[in-house]
Amino acid sequence: MQEKLRSHIETIVPLTNDEFSFILSLFTVKRFKRNEFIIQEGESVRYAYFVVSGLLKLTYTDDSGREHIVSFAMEEWWESDFQAFFKQTKASMSLQCLEDTIVLGLTLENYEEMSLKVEKMRIFLIKMSNAGFIASQQRIVSLLTNNAKERYEKMLKSYPALFQRVSKTQLAAYLGVSRETLSRFSS
Repeated sequence: MQEKLRSHIETIVPLTNDEFSFILSLFTVKRFKRNEFIIQEGESVRYAYFVVSGLLKLTYTDDSGREHIVSFAMEEWWESDFQAFFKQTKASMSLQCLEDTIVLGLTLENYEEMSLKVEKMRIFLIKMSNAGFIASQQRIVSLLTNNAKERYEKMLKSYPALFQRVSKTQLAAYLGVSRETLSRFSS
């Protein structure tokens, strides 16, 4: 578990053993079962999560009760309702396990302490945030400019492992198409 976190961080910044021991001490191991909610809309969001094993989906439910899949998160990805986490407000989204999942949770207080005490982690967190911003903008542009088949092909090329782990119904919801349309693309 700790090896995954260390190797993930060290893809961006090298750490000494002492630095990593301190960083690891700031995380809490959490285990969840398939279909269990980690975050539910309206609750406080205490943690940002690093996925050690398993698969998560982040969803937003609109006023008409329709669920929209905002993202999936698998091993070595970070996920949370980041607006609620950083602003310390109630969640507007829900985070649910699609598989039995182990995560490392980091509170905002520990996030800030880690950023203040380990300069390398500020660099790491900025680079991770920037990657997240870029991915979000690319998804928005794709939704605005690509047709459904193009979005499907791009996702298949970028995240082939998701297609083995996520139901066609959920993939269709993420891509903004019907399950029948998705089946036509994949046949």
